[in-house]
Amino acid sequence: MKNYSRQREAIINVLRSTDIHPTAGWVYERVREVIPNISLGTVYRNLDQLSKSGEILSISVGDGYEHFDGNSSPHAHLHCRKCGRIADAPLKNDFLAAAALESGFIPDTSVYIVYGVCAECNAKEKEIN
Repeated sequence: MKNYSRQREAIINVLRSTDIHPTAGWVYERVREVIPNISLGTVYRNLDQLSKSGEILSISVGDGYEHFDGNSSPHAHLHCRKCGRIADAPLKNDFLAAAALESGFIPDTSVYIVYGVCAECNAKEKEIN
């Protein structure tokens, strides 16, 4: 992104210091610890700009919130339908980007989401049964 700002740097630092894929509200609360007078609107605008520039990922998993990821390298996301957790999963081969390239499409980024039940929730379910 071409425009540097203290707010933008703080937002990126917050996102890159966590792996929980937070919402804008969560990011706002953490950035306020560093910049107390930052507005929620400023956080939303910067998240939007950072996402559009490809510096961060914006992820919608269908829970009514937009989540953000400071890791913009190719990887998949695992969304647990029981606890709501979103976890990263490495991609050994980005076959969808490869298919896009074969058809002449130049992908900027891709977001993969696998829905299911995480290992922790699965283990809890087995304990109950």
